[in-house]
Amino acid sequence: MSLTAILHVDDDPNDVLLLQHACRKAELPCGLFSVGDGDEAIAYLEGKGEFSNRERFQLPDLILLDLKMPRTNGFEVLNWVRKEEKLSYLPVVVLSSSNHGADVKRAYEMGANSFLVKPVAFDALVEIVTSVYKYWLVLNVST
Repeated sequence: MSLTAILHVDDDPNDVLLLQHACRKAELPCGLFSVGDGDEAIAYLEGKGEFSNRERFQLPDLILLDLKMPRTNGFEVLNWVRKEEKLSYLPVVVLSSSNHGADVKRAYEMGANSFLVKPVAFDALVEIVTSVYKYWLVLNVST
């Protein structure tokens, strides 16, 4: 059986690195897969191109999604995921630097399961990834 998989979609390499370190520090028993924009996220989820090997790039059990990205943004990815029958059940947690009310409202209206603001402090990020993992991948009952 493979590890639980989390797909992290974020165009900021520093945020990607920080999340990887936070997951390691939290000692989460999961595979973290990172892609740099919405187009890559959709390719990953479809299993196309470089992501066609499902043994290496398994379907995620959770998506951590940034909103503000070039090309295909997080809202467009969220919209695409919710329209895909085989993926529509996937928990999508928005992890964004935006705390604008309009972004929060729009994300929930489009089907986000949760909206979290990226913290400034590293220890706070460790707490967030631990809480997200425990809630969505341990306690939450899914299909």
